[in-house]
Amino acid sequence: MFKIEKLDLLISIYIFCLCAAEFLGSKSFFLAQIGPVRLTPTVAILVVPLIFTINDIITEVYGKERTRSIIRSGLLVIFFIFIYSLIAINLPPSMRFEETESAYDTIFGKSVRIACASLTAFAFAEFLDVYIFSKIREKLGKKSLWLRNNASNFVAQLIDTILFMTLAFYAFNLPFGDNIVFLSGLIIPYWLLKCFMSVVETPFVYWGVKWLKEGKK
Repeated sequence: MFKIEKLDLLISIYIFCLCAAEFLGSKSFFLAQIGPVRLTPTVAILVVPLIFTINDIITEVYGKERTRSIIRSGLLVIFFIFIYSLIAINLPPSMRFEETESAYDTIFGKSVRIACASLTAFAFAEFLDVYIFSKIREKLGKKSLWLRNNASNFVAQLIDTILFMTLAFYAFNLPFGDNIVFLSGLIIPYWLLKCFMSVVETPFVYWGVKWLKEGKK
């Protein structure tokens, strides 16, 4: 019979979100224009909030140390992607792939920078998320799950967004002012959208906690 343990499924989705953000997250898309600021979030907005939601669900059921262990595993995944990307783009291509080598290097060369930025931002934000969530739980007990879920997400995702966007997309060949305008267009909508999605996903946190507790041994 095809059976997957609930915690294993959550961790698999967690790792999928990390990998999707690493390989596909460098693309930004136009959302709206507000004054001089173009709101251009990256496509990673569709998966990153889910990472924090899974964090909170696992922390609520299994405790902060279990979640921290999963975060460390996630950091290793990002690190392995970074190392393997370096190896892959530096290996000489076969004759069949010589024509596409430059495109391959361009795409996955960007993934190297994305991986470095993600590794740094992820480390700070994920552990901060668990810390804030756990501290609020210590003060309030098991009540107000919605508060610790959203409060921890709002703060941690702000740090994550600022660090990641700056490290991943700052263009050293452009003036500082141009970078500020561009990065603001990434950071502001990205963080606000993540906050919005955190609120929207709050019922799923309650459902996820209940669902995971039912399968806990």
